Amino acid sequence: MIELVGLTKTYGRRGKTTTALSELDLSIQKGEIFGVIGHSGAGKSTLIRCINLLERPTAGEVWVDGVNLTELGKSELQQQRRKIGMIFQHFNLLSSATVYDNVAFPLKLVNTPKDAIDRKVKEMLALVGLEQHSSKYPAQLSGGQKQRVGIARALASDPSVLLCDEATSALDPQTTDSILKLLLDINEKYNLTIVLITHEMHVIQNICDRVAVIHQGGIVEQGPVTEVFLKPQHAITRDFVSRDREGGLALEEMVLANAGTELGTGVSSKLVKVSFLGNKTYEAILSRAVRKTGVDFAILQGTISTIKQVPYGQLTVRFEGDVQAIEQTLSELAAEGLDMEVLR
Repeated sequence: MIELVGLTKTYGRRGKTTTALSELDLSIQKGEIFGVIGHSGAGKSTLIRCINLLERPTAGEVWVDGVNLTELGKSELQQQRRKIGMIFQHFNLLSSATVYDNVAFPLKLVNTPKDAIDRKVKEMLALVGLEQHSSKYPAQLSGGQKQRVGIARALASDPSVLLCDEATSALDPQTTDSILKLLLDINEKYNLTIVLITHEMHVIQNICDRVAVIHQGGIVEQGPVTEVFLKPQHAITRDFVSRDREGGLALEEMVLANAGTELGTGVSSKLVKVSFLGNKTYEAILSRAVRKTGVDFAILQGTISTIKQVPYGQLTVRFEGDVQAIEQTLSELAAEGLDMEVLR
């Protein structure tokens, strides 16, 4: 659906050149919600604006639905952009226009018949739950309602792609959750491809199918959210994942620092991070394994949550006992399909 090939974007000013994106390759499938996460200045906003050529790449190609946008002339590009909706962090609504007219705006630009505009605007306002607010102005709306107007406007032209540029970072947590649920519903209803950039891992965790981590203008890690979230490989990814959890890095460091204990003669210990996914999260797998092997254990840290409605759990466990019995315990857990990382 979306292919970025060798994407490079540089800015030059006063004899200095800044590279925002460097030979970046990315593939996004039709109908998926794809997240791009990175710190401020990593290049994620430049990346998403290159997809619809609001920022023209210095080099590389941008393919959307089989069309190379970088080869198009101005009029052809305008036609292709109608297939790409976009919502923004600060809403970008017309302050002097009503909710109705904000949603109708892109349709009026292409001379859509008035009756067709009316049908589409009413359909979109019903979709985002703002039917009763059509005559209000943006100043009369909450932040969440403004973003819903932005979503309705972006969808009015029946796009095949929706770009979300930090769409929830200006909202409170409760409103963020409602907007994310709305995007998820829209994705499922219309099979709409959504590209979402953010600096918040919980946004990725809640609705995305796959994620790419961007750092210094390049992709340092990407894959299914469950895999990246539970088994982060790059230091930047591990930082995002740990900070998203309560206590973050400080808690993990404290656990590791205090994981040791005075054990009796002949008693060994091993510190292991155990990850559960799906229904196994709720099963007594750990309890069954240690009963079978006779190993003692202590849970030093634990998380149970969901990744796009899929339950997962992660426990930091210290196993104590005979060396062979500990190894047998880990084998029992592995046989049950659990993922383990030996920390110490």
